[in-house]
Amino acid sequence: MIHIDGSHGEGGGQILRTAVALSAVTGEAVHITDIRSNRPKPGLSAQHVKAIETAALICGATVEGIGIGSTSITFFPQEVKGGYYNIDIGTAGSIALLLQCIMPAAAYSDTDIELNIIGGTDVSWAPSIDYLENVTLKALSKMGYRCKIDTRKRGYYPRGGGIVHATISPSEPKPHEFTEEDGVILGISHCSNLPEHVAKRQADSAKDIIEKAGYDCEIITECAEYPSTGSGITLYHGMKGAYVPGKRGLPAEKVGAQAAAELLDELSSHSSVDVHLADQLIPYMGLAKGGSFTVREISSHTATNIWVTEQFLDVKFRIQKKGNMMEISAI
Repeated sequence: MIHIDGSHGEGGGQILRTAVALSAVTGEAVHITDIRSNRPKPGLSAQHVKAIETAALICGATVEGIGIGSTSITFFPQEVKGGYYNIDIGTAGSIALLLQCIMPAAAYSDTDIELNIIGGTDVSWAPSIDYLENVTLKALSKMGYRCKIDTRKRGYYPRGGGIVHATISPSEPKPHEFTEEDGVILGISHCSNLPEHVAKRQADSAKDIIEKAGYDCEIITECAEYPSTGSGITLYHGMKGAYVPGKRGLPAEKVGAQAAAELLDELSSHSSVDVHLADQLIPYMGLAKGGSFTVREISSHTATNIWVTEQFLDVKFRIQKKGNMMEISAI
């Protein structure tokens, strides 16, 4: 059994998601302690409980200590099995973060895993579903990973109610060396139960800033009437993206401007991936036992994911400075 200190490094929910995912892949039981011990509300939240339960469902695992507020769990995995699963996170818990917890294991299933997930698609402190589809999955497809997602309804905080259908096919990750990409900056600006001009103002603000910086830009807008109310914008270019959710009292123009500024900051470094994608790639590079990318800086999330991945897999990560960037490679 592998022991993971949940307070190590970044000390958040990511340690939990990566450890459970790699436990399911390797078949090694894991005992995780001090879960989110440094957070204002330590232990598991409802969203973490649902992610662990879903991972246990697809690999027939037994879990001890699971419950809201728990700071210690033990996960005993069995074989990953294909099938169709209905998952309701409840509230606006992030669908993207739940998928992060099960995607590595799902690739090692005997047949396709289909999930119909209800929760939040565009919420704070998590990747948007558009980022997951157009940045994360695009990057993983270069490593041979096969996953298709269909966003059927968007879900915003606090009501949620978003619906995403995901199909993950057996596809063992392969090493890939990521390089900087050229092309047009793309984006999706959306709103629900709000005037159509909210999505358009977000898009126009972002497009104006991006084009003044010398890039071509195409942003589509969506306006719908879903169960929850909210807005947001996701921009992406190659293996880089930026997502900003709308907030009550925050003008739509500022939402778009913030997303544009965040993406332009990433593009200015000429690295191959952004700081958020970097930490997401680590477990897959570990499973592939190879690959590399450059990133403008090593975040605490990335450093922590490297540590967790090395606890489970026979792989080491090398970090070295390359100009104004950092290069991470798996060996």
